[in-house]
Amino acid sequence: QVQLVESGGGSVQAGGSLSLSCAASGYTYSSNCMGWFRQAPGKEREGVAAIRAGDGATDYADSVKGRFTISRDNSENTVYLQMESLKPEDTAMYYCAAASSWTCPSLGNTARWPYWGQGTQVTVSS
Repeated sequence: QVQLVESGGGSVQAGGSLSLSCAASGYTYSSNCMGWFRQAPGKEREGVAAIRAGDGATDYADSVKGRFTISRDNSENTVYLQMESLKPEDTAMYYCAAASSWTCPSLGNTARWPYWGQGTQVTVSS
């Protein structure tokens, strides 16, 4: 059974930083693309970042490019999201997701990501 457990959310002022972690278990983590998504109240879930298995190629939403960094530690079965220069519009529930293959589905298509964590809240105040 695939399990994804996020941690590291919290409250921060605009311009601040937060680091999220997602611990994975129950499958061959190192062989799967991993991603981060977020959902603000009243809005659809949106893709934030993804990291491919193998070569670690990354993809980011335009709204976070240059501010967020996704990384993975296969020895720890963990994927990270380092968030810098946070803005109030980054406020959302952040979810970790796993794909079913080493390649990454589109960040714009949440239906192609079969495994999800429970989420961790990030709140950025102005």
